[in-house]
This record gives sequence, C-alpha cells and structure tokens, in this order.
Amino acid sequence: MNNRIAITHIGLCTPLGNSPETVLQRLVNGDTSAMQYRDDVLFSGPTIVGSVNDDSLIDIPAHLQLFACRNNQLLHIAAMQIAEAVSKAKARYGAGRIGVVLGTSTSGISKGEAALAYQLEHGHFPPSYHYSQQELGSTSDYLKQLFELEGPCYTVSTACSSSAKVFASAQRLLHANLCDMVIGGGVDSLCQLTVNGFNSLESIAKAHCNPFSLNRDGINIGEGAALFTLTRGQSDVMLAGIGESADAHHISAPHPEGLGAIAAMNSALAAANIKPEQIDYVNLHGTATPKNDAMESRAITKVFSPAIPPCSSTKPLTGHTLGAAGAIEAAFCYLLLSQHNQLLQLPPHIWDGQADNNDPSIPLVNTNASQLANSQPAKSLNYIMSNSFAFGGSNASVIFCKKDA
Repeated sequence: MNNRIAITHIGLCTPLGNSPETVLQRLVNGDTSAMQYRDDVLFSGPTIVGSVNDDSLIDIPAHLQLFACRNNQLLHIAAMQIAEAVSKAKARYGAGRIGVVLGTSTSGISKGEAALAYQLEHGHFPPSYHYSQQELGSTSDYLKQLFELEGPCYTVSTACSSSAKVFASAQRLLHANLCDMVIGGGVDSLCQLTVNGFNSLESIAKAHCNPFSLNRDGINIGEGAALFTLTRGQSDVMLAGIGESADAHHISAPHPEGLGAIAAMNSALAAANIKPEQIDYVNLHGTATPKNDAMESRAITKVFSPAIPPCSSTKPLTGHTLGAAGAIEAAFCYLLLSQHNQLLQLPPHIWDGQADNNDPSIPLVNTNASQLANSQPAKSLNYIMSNSFAFGGSNASVIFCKKDA
C-alpha cells in the first residue's frame, strides 16, 4: 500500500464529452456517435476520426497567446475542471511543490500546418504563428504558466504510451518528495501529419475500426485530453502500480509474441503487489491493426490464463488519441472505479463479432455492458488494468484500484 498514489481529481475533454457523468454514460453504452467522416485530414479522401466538439472550445487567455493552438485549447478545458483543486494545493503547499508532467505526440502541429499553407499563399507566416506552439514541451509549459506553478515541469513523448508513462513520472516525483501534488495527463489533437503518416504505413482503417476482428484493417485517429491531480495519501481511486518496458523489436511493429507487453503487465502486477486473477477488467490497447491485436491477444493469454478477465478496446468510441490515449483511457478506468459507476458496468467491445481464429481467444465484453461475451456475469470492480503499447516497443501497463482494495 505504501507505493500507492491517490488520484484526487480529474479533468476531461474527449470525443465522448467533457463531464464524468456524460463520458461514463456514453462509455458503457458503447456510443460511437463521435466517430465521423471528415475530408480535411487525409489527403487521399474522407476518413473516420474521433473529434472533440468545437463548440466546447474556448480561446487561450490573452497573456498566453504564444501557446495558442488547438492542442492547448483541448488541454484548457480539462484544466479548468481541476483548477480549484490546484488553487487549494498552491495555498497549502506552495507553487514550487506542484509538478506538471504531460504526454503528447502532436503538440501544436496543426497550427504549423495551417501556418505553412498561409506562407505558401502569402509569402510569409501569419502573425499569430510561433514555432514554440508546436514544440512538444509547450503543453506542459502552458499548464505551468496557466496555473502559475514553479515545480518540476516536463513532457513525455513516447508515441502512444506517452501519457500512460506519465503516471510513473508522477509517482517518482511524489515518492522522492520533490512534489506534494503532480498534475499528470495527456493531450493530442487531430492533424494531417499523423493521419497521413499512419496512412503511409497502411494503418488507417477504411471505415470504422474493428479491433480483434478477422476483418480488422487499421485504426481511426482521435483527439482529446485528460488530467489528474495525484498526491500521497488516500482517495476513492488509487494508482496501484505501473509497469514499463522497451522491447525495441521494430520501429513501428510490436514483438509478434508480445514480449514487451508481457513484461509491462507483469511489472505492473508486481508493483501493485497483486496476482493476475485479482484484475477485474483490462482496457486493451486494441488499435485494430493486424499486428497489434495479434500480439496483444497472445500477451493477455500469457499473463492471465487460465482466468482471463473481461477485456475491451475503447478506441472504437474515441479513435486512437495517440499521445493522449494512455491518459484518456486511464480516465475511463477511473470512472469505472468511481462512485459514478454504481452498476459496475463495463465498456462494451464494439466490433463485427467475427473472431480471428489465428489469434488466441480472449473474453471481450459484449454490447450488454454488464456481461461477458460468454454470458457470464461481470465481477465486482476493484482492480483495473490499462494497456498502452507504442512504436519502438515503448510499453506501459497501469493498474488502478478502489481505496479499500
């Protein structure tokens, strides 16, 4: 228990909504309505993405215009939901005792894309464009300046595991007594660079992504932000343990047998000091690419057999939010463990139901959110694991639990 960290507040900005109640309801209902075709992100034609509603965005404060970009607009929405908690922590601990660690992979690249198009037409960049808007560190620096903090501040950028690894950073800062509170999380925004980059790898789905299906053909990209305030002590939902690994099998493909994923999950279980059978639900990385799902099904089977817990991928609901995926899916886990989820519902696994017989079978939560695919009742929810596996074999597995677990 001494290694556990309290998660005291969260802030959300997701394709499923921005409030805990709305996000949880749409999550357990398997609501895919945020996934829509757009024709302005993929050069070769329309593609399905998970977008945050533009109506919810607000302008960056005037004194922080050097940080003005969509990425920080998403971040700002989540930040306002934890602002009161941060203010109280500043009064109690001092601005120098509050750290900021965020994960991202796009930062303000979309701002740079628009500026380049403007430059090609007008011969110069627009006055509102500054290169710092697309630097990876600008997200964390924006939050630090927004809240007028003076503690440690940095960004983790390890592709799709970025904001899962943030939890390890926050835990270390707290245990080393460098901080009394850490604001952790992640943010990423839609841009042409990443969508077309994944398309060049033949990894963008032709329609809606279809994780673990025989017919899966790639990912949908999404955007969003999630923030957490983490402290020593107790809260209703705790960070129980985190495991990291770097198998470095290939620059973009995972190890086919999931050796790095297995190592991360086992390390997380050891850090939480629990056995595999104590995990009640696994939020899968579940990107719907042929190689990821084949690897992850093998890794899950290796770690949890014979009693594999219910599993699902939530990426069909939000898209793959890249550097923000670890944080957004951690927020989903938080909500499932919170008092908002009185019925102990689980996110259904949205797919066509056609299993790939080349891969081990794992129990995917069906569209009746309280049932497994094999119609067994869901267990009580005490421990939840969330997986994030990235390019270069940069893997993270995070375990969350209820206070009394």
